[in-house]
Amino acid sequence: MKITFITRDGDRVEAEGQPGDRLLEVAQAAAMPLEGTCEGQMACSTCHVIVGRDWFAKLPPASEDEEDMLDLAADLAATSRLSCQILLTEELDGMEVRIPRDSHDMQGS
Repeated sequence: MKITFITRDGDRVEAEGQPGDRLLEVAQAAAMPLEGTCEGQMACSTCHVIVGRDWFAKLPPASEDEEDMLDLAADLAATSRLSCQILLTEELDGMEVRIPRDSHDMQGS
């Protein structure tokens, strides 16, 4: 399945994922600057992404813990989510996700 990431510079980067993959892992494999410092434990917001409006409605609602972490994210938008909390499904094939302008991978991966 295909996921399109829109970089801070507006470039479009296509990546491949499988149902059940976490969006964070697909983004990191595509060299997107998402740290995911807490490795999916919702203890940070370094994997914050902005999901395309049409795709946002297809996601399960964010948990209260995820909402709390998003409150700490820079460049927050109405369709912001933590990529570590998005499990890919067939319904998300073709999803577009924007990398926030303030995203940086300090780990250099």
